[in-house]
Amino acid sequence: MSEAADQPTVLVTRNENNPITTGPPVTWAVETLTQRLAEKGITAAIGHPGDASLTIELVTPDEVSGVDVPTGDESFTVVGQGSRIIVGGNDQTGFVYAVLELAERVTHAAEPLETLAATTTYSESPAVPVRGLVRSFSSVDEDVPWFHDREFWTEYLTALASARFNRFHLALGMQYNYGADRHGATDNYLCFVYPFLFDVDGYEVAAEGVDGAEQKRNLETLRFIAAETKRRGLKFQLGLWNHAYDYGRDSVHRFPITGVGPDNHAAYSGAGIARLLTECPDIDGLTFRVHYEGGIPDDKHEIFWRSVFEGANSVGRPLEIDMHAKGVDQALLDAVDLPNLSPVLSAKYWAEHVGLPYHQASIRAKETAKPIPPGHEMKGITEFSRRFTRYGYGDFLREDRNVDLMFRVWPGTQKLLLWGDPAIAAGYGRLSTFGGSRGVDLCEPLFFKGRKGSGEPGHRDPYIREDLRLPGNREWTKYRYSYLLWGRLLYNPDTEPETWRRQLRSTYGAASGEVERSLSSLSRILPLVTVVHGVGGSNNGYWPEVYLNLPISSRVHSDHYAGDTEPPANWGGVSPFDPTTFYGIDEYVGALAARELSAKYTPLEVASWIERLVADGAEALERARALADGSDAQVKRTLIDLDVLVRMGRYFAGKFRAAVDYSIFHATEDPGSLESALRHYRKARYAYAEIPGVVEGVYQPDLRFGIESSEHGHWADRVPAIDEDLAALADELREASGNEPAASLLAAPERPGEAGVAHSVPEAFTRGEPLTLGLEALGPDVVGGTLHYRHVDQSAAWRSVPLEEIGGLFSGTIDGEYTASTYPLMYFFSVRHSSGGQALYPGLAADLSNQPYLTIRSTGS
Repeated sequence: MSEAADQPTVLVTRNENNPITTGPPVTWAVETLTQRLAEKGITAAIGHPGDASLTIELVTPDEVSGVDVPTGDESFTVVGQGSRIIVGGNDQTGFVYAVLELAERVTHAAEPLETLAATTTYSESPAVPVRGLVRSFSSVDEDVPWFHDREFWTEYLTALASARFNRFHLALGMQYNYGADRHGATDNYLCFVYPFLFDVDGYEVAAEGVDGAEQKRNLETLRFIAAETKRRGLKFQLGLWNHAYDYGRDSVHRFPITGVGPDNHAAYSGAGIARLLTECPDIDGLTFRVHYEGGIPDDKHEIFWRSVFEGANSVGRPLEIDMHAKGVDQALLDAVDLPNLSPVLSAKYWAEHVGLPYHQASIRAKETAKPIPPGHEMKGITEFSRRFTRYGYGDFLREDRNVDLMFRVWPGTQKLLLWGDPAIAAGYGRLSTFGGSRGVDLCEPLFFKGRKGSGEPGHRDPYIREDLRLPGNREWTKYRYSYLLWGRLLYNPDTEPETWRRQLRSTYGAASGEVERSLSSLSRILPLVTVVHGVGGSNNGYWPEVYLNLPISSRVHSDHYAGDTEPPANWGGVSPFDPTTFYGIDEYVGALAARELSAKYTPLEVASWIERLVADGAEALERARALADGSDAQVKRTLIDLDVLVRMGRYFAGKFRAAVDYSIFHATEDPGSLESALRHYRKARYAYAEIPGVVEGVYQPDLRFGIESSEHGHWADRVPAIDEDLAALADELREASGNEPAASLLAAPERPGEAGVAHSVPEAFTRGEPLTLGLEALGPDVVGGTLHYRHVDQSAAWRSVPLEEIGGLFSGTIDGEYTASTYPLMYFFSVRHSSGGQALYPGLAADLSNQPYLTIRSTGS
């Protein structure tokens, strides 16, 4: 390409009289594109049509000819015509995404002009309406630096917009869970937020140690964050997760709140929220933790919250009110029913963890509803009468609901190590709208770092090795690939792989393909472990990434896990988070002994899956190591984390196998099973014990995400408890060495490689009429099966009917009394084969990213 010396190389044109093409977010995106071109030595300008080597024209959809332009929000079309690129956006956000995509191509291209000229025609629309990212202010010591760092916000928010997140949620007050933190509270900075930002007329409420200048600085920073979020086309959601002014339990607050008490708490909070919204006009919505952990007892909670909601409503502008769904009842829904407020319930996706992309087919038995005991009114709704709302969507997905629901992916599983699996991220993109829900908030990496007063100045970056540190509040940049995968694949689960591979090439060079393969495989392990080993729903008590040992031996007691799993607290008795799809260990062995094995996935199958993921990931890791630039800091960070994940996978696979063998020993008294348990467990132990050597001098020796024993520490701290458990098993083996086995267990029938059936999902069912669902056998091996079904309501139990066979067609019927409901239906089949094995249909795919059941809505929805 050539041009006159006084002409720009790239010209961006738009209709200056059109508010869509000239809105602030579009202007910002165009400026970002021209800046990226300038960084590549290419002159660019914004102006009217003229001579240029390449022209990018921003037009309204009706000006795009010959192409079907999608009509939904945040949609766009790009038409490539060589030296002319036409961008048609349906709204400002659609234009932002299209222009930023061109900017990303420029950033990662060796020849940017040629890359832009090769643009083909394509259109995109969002699969998930709400694609949010949550950052928590968790520590006055570790978080104040990034909170006030405007360069950090500029780079960080630009990355979120480029990844196509459309909502940024700044969460304040998540440091503690009022009434549940047994040690009380110390670091309460920005928890009860109002006195940290301003004084409220008519009240003498203050945060001791915070003067007017600091209040002003905090408020100005909050305004800046909100404005910069909006300037990039994202919605700004402010989370006020705490309204307790005193945490009790002899708490020694670093910033005591004075001037507020039971008599004026609600009124002050209502006035405070009104002033906050007035002072910060770019707040689009507010997130509240409305159960007792947010500082307001469950009993009569609607009285306090009505005052807060009325304060928000009084500002007179539309606001989204996102209520954390745990413990929500009708009284709260009535309290938020005000003209300017749009309520949304936000449910946990997989308890407080990162699981597989589908939603639990059922919740643990421990989460079922219970009567409220006398004296427990403070937490009665959350912990007892509506306990089933704690860790999932509860009963909120009726078709006739008048309140929207979305999900939040909590950070309990993995907080530190690099994550990156396109298949899992795409699965979330397909399933985050389950039951007509609006989408998902994702808690970012390093979430809760320094929580509950565990932070230390200068310790936000978890690295201690100088060549790996990311100074200047840039520790988040280690996870750019994770942000990109989550954002782009939530927007479009079918996004072209080039979207993330260009970033991988820029970062890892010749090793990029192997890094992608290794990360993808190894990133599936901990979400799978989380789903199957549901030892604790809370992120405070269960951190699989730096696993605090739960013993296999019944002779070793676990005080730590005893509160959130059924007794006895050892591996055999742990329930999966989805006990409908997966067997617990003792449950599996009991079914095997009784010859009553169902089609559920077994712990041994899970161990095999993990072993396959480890093998694939480890092989790719070795190839990556041979190709990578070993001097590059991000390459080193990545290879270290992959090494850790390989060993974590070997540990968990061995632990599952050892726990099954131990359970068989207790069922049969066969010493051989105990010998096998010890062999598997020793291999698992050695794998785990290698991790401290891999990370020696790399990470902080005490990784602090809280003060409970499983919220902080290091892999090295965990090894002694594993050794204690191994020693107990060895003692048992010595005592049992002379035993004669009382019985032996038959091997489980092998699961068929395929279900061997075909099924057509009906478009809808009619309420009050029977619904027949059928399977077509694709071969003679299929001999029968069962239809399993329930309402899309986690408080409901699964039901089942045997399939009847007529000429190779198997069918089961759900009666009209059950379909006479405002809930959608969900169902799956267990299919019996002549070999004695059973298969689940649809079951889980090899990449673990699909939904192992089917859903169907009614004609009345």
